[in-house]
Amino acid sequence: MIENCTKIYDTTLRDGTQREGISLSCDDKLRIAQRLDDLGVDYIEGGWPGSNPKDVEFFDRMTELNLQNARISAFGSTCRADFKPEEDSNIQALILANTPTCTLVGKSWTLHVTDVIKTTQAENLRMIEESVAHLKKHNKEVIYDAEHFFDGFNSDPDYAMETILAAQSGGADTIVLCDTNGGTMPWQIASVIHEVKNQIDATLGIHTHDDSGCAVANTLVAVREGVAHIQGTVNGYGERCGNANLCSILPDLELKMGITCLPEGNLRDLHDLAHFVAEVANLAPDEHQCYVGNSAFTHKGGIHVAAMRRNPHSYQHINPNLVGNEMRTVVSELSGHGNLHAKAEEFGMQLDNRETVTEVLSEIKDLESQGFSFEAAEASVAIRLKRRQPEYKPPFEFLDYSATVQHRQGRGMFSESLVKILINNEEIHTAGDGNGPVNALNIALRKAILPTYPKLNDIHLSDFKVRILDGRDGTASLTRVLIDMHNEQERWSTVGTSTNIIEASWQALIDGIEYGLLLT
Repeated sequence: MIENCTKIYDTTLRDGTQREGISLSCDDKLRIAQRLDDLGVDYIEGGWPGSNPKDVEFFDRMTELNLQNARISAFGSTCRADFKPEEDSNIQALILANTPTCTLVGKSWTLHVTDVIKTTQAENLRMIEESVAHLKKHNKEVIYDAEHFFDGFNSDPDYAMETILAAQSGGADTIVLCDTNGGTMPWQIASVIHEVKNQIDATLGIHTHDDSGCAVANTLVAVREGVAHIQGTVNGYGERCGNANLCSILPDLELKMGITCLPEGNLRDLHDLAHFVAEVANLAPDEHQCYVGNSAFTHKGGIHVAAMRRNPHSYQHINPNLVGNEMRTVVSELSGHGNLHAKAEEFGMQLDNRETVTEVLSEIKDLESQGFSFEAAEASVAIRLKRRQPEYKPPFEFLDYSATVQHRQGRGMFSESLVKILINNEEIHTAGDGNGPVNALNIALRKAILPTYPKLNDIHLSDFKVRILDGRDGTASLTRVLIDMHNEQERWSTVGTSTNIIEASWQALIDGIEYGLLLT
């Protein structure tokens, strides 16, 4: 296990799962925990064993993990008022979880002491100190989370200090100052930590929420003030507006502040980890997230791309490879010649003819004015560039199609389509039945192409998205269709736009199949 300057404590499996829309199975949690350990975090908070059977199962099965870097921590609260720790079921559940580390949360704010747990300030101090001491007697490393500490300090600084001094007296190894409501500003964080750090001997930690959009900034400020234990979640998942985002904090610390957090080279795994956790959580990744979003190093404006082709540092603050990401160029109505040259290079094409570039750029800008969007449909750009090359011979040429939707008694809804294409100067007519017109067209087109190009069997349609561009025209509105396809090695997307949804779908479909047939 590497000895880090700053300890990283991940709470995705507990605090992160409090985000609306996230529900992880025990298997999900084990998979994420293994990836977090592979990244090199120091602590993984597995859950609250006293709260639900799923978390109990996680701690029972944590021996299945092959941990090389992280310690698993079980989370729970201090004992209840008027109970001793050895009589408290939550405290006993922490011990039975059999983790080397336990994290206790306790109250720092007088409002919570009197109004939430409804006890006295003196009793709350006893609960904190005795709970920590009890876990220390069982040879646990104890991390104490001082809940609502900054709000409590603002309300009654003397009492807030007493609560963390009680945790220290109980033997806490680390005391974490929590901005639980997420409303504290960075300068307030700095001021409070500056006052606290000289009175505490234990390691200080920080746990922030993002309700005012300052969770990452508050964490970085805390580190500058000397805090050495950082809590956060992957992708900033968490209750309400989320927790401090480790996918921002880790590269900020390592690349901007020169603070070692992970084993050498592991920061390059961050992009894949962010997308893996989103996939397991069944959430769409935030592709505009800094560092790890696919758009984080994507360039669209023509003058930006022109500058980037001369020097990649001109519009990028870091080398994207450092976080496992990559630079991309998208083509749109804002593009210049540089965008197309960059895109052609991505697809292994050389554009020597400036007139060709101008023609394709003009076509793309004209189509975008009609409702097309090529930013998420790079294969449609590539195929237009390919079609402009003098030596290019398309695998097939589209001639005609028709599609019908019918409802028949005894059969219900079904669709039929007819397709006519040209392959090697031979006209081929095929028909297809499907559960919808686009499905029927896809089946008919494949029937026509497959005998000549058997590799079509490896090309699959993976997603189909429809967007109404101008709802004011009702059913006559302009419609944009994005189709995603893949084979075993690659994924690509194409676009079509028309007031007729079948025509828009057909445009995207033939672009996608033609592009797929060109891949080797």
